[in-house]
Amino acid sequence: MSFKRLDPEDFVVSADSVSSTVWTGNEPILNTFFTSSTQKNGPSGQYYLDVFNTESNLANNQIQYSIVYADQTGGGALAYNSAVNNYSPSTTMYGSYRTLVLEDENSSFTFGNVTSSYFYALSVERARYKETLFPGSLKLKLSSSVSGVSTPLQLTDNSQDVTIPQYFGTMRAYQVVSGSNGTAYNKVSGINGNNTGFTEKSGSYGLFLPDISTIILNGSALDISDSPQGINLDPNGLNRTINSLQNNPEKLYLHMSGSSASSFGLACQETITSDYIFVRARSSEFNYSENPSFISGSTGEVIYSYFINNPNVFPTTIGLYNDSNDLLAVAKLSKPILKDFTKEALIRVKLDF
Repeated sequence: MSFKRLDPEDFVVSADSVSSTVWTGNEPILNTFFTSSTQKNGPSGQYYLDVFNTESNLANNQIQYSIVYADQTGGGALAYNSAVNNYSPSTTMYGSYRTLVLEDENSSFTFGNVTSSYFYALSVERARYKETLFPGSLKLKLSSSVSGVSTPLQLTDNSQDVTIPQYFGTMRAYQVVSGSNGTAYNKVSGINGNNTGFTEKSGSYGLFLPDISTIILNGSALDISDSPQGINLDPNGLNRTINSLQNNPEKLYLHMSGSSASSFGLACQETITSDYIFVRARSSEFNYSENPSFISGSTGEVIYSYFINNPNVFPTTIGLYNDSNDLLAVAKLSKPILKDFTKEALIRVKLDF
């Protein structure tokens, strides 16, 4: 065993972004959707609706994402107290997302340049992704009909159309627009000009928040009945009835699952930081071994005299120690390398974290 102190230039730090699928089974697009009546009818059903990849009574079912309805006025849900109509689970969810996203309890959600007091949120299950969602990967098709075949509204984020995302504090945000692969369709002359993918009067279709794996959908944009702009989710405003259980998450769910054209494509990404350590064995270094086949254990002498001036060793392992001689990491070579006075070796050790 031989030791050598590493120099500062022997260390290099690198960061790489790796993308992968989100849904269970490495599926890039979710085409089948299931809910659980137990969850829907339980206490949590007032706040959100879980969506599974298979029927909820099967052993391999896993939650993929949850649907939330949030309303600043408390509409669409039963009031906590019938005497105080404007406080309900939908109010609670609105306040939770306002604190999480806007970080200001006095702010309102703005989609494009239009402010809306109610929205739907799609929150991806934490076990489905690694670090963040991948901008440009959103491919959400919503049917304007809850049954049969219809022309879907296809939504994506506008990450490929903007140079700098919008920020809420340190959190990135992109507008959800009509389009695909992070680019808006040239369909509607929106409030910000052509090619925005916005609606004519209700602004964008929502916010894509990759850092908290959440997609907020603008309720007023989805309510539009004129195809291809909206999906006619609630053109008459009944979903916002005060002190009335409207099951709004389920209503959106039906538009996400009721047609064979509906689908939900998404990907995630992870930044892997790697620490590269270059271990250099010069011609005069690491040419002798303490292995019993090289040195006698009883006398400490080289067993074969011709190894004194012409040694041949085969390094197989590199140990990394701190200044206290504590072993921190071990790197194994794929195969032993021949080392003698006529050869130098440069070995790159990669530590991922």
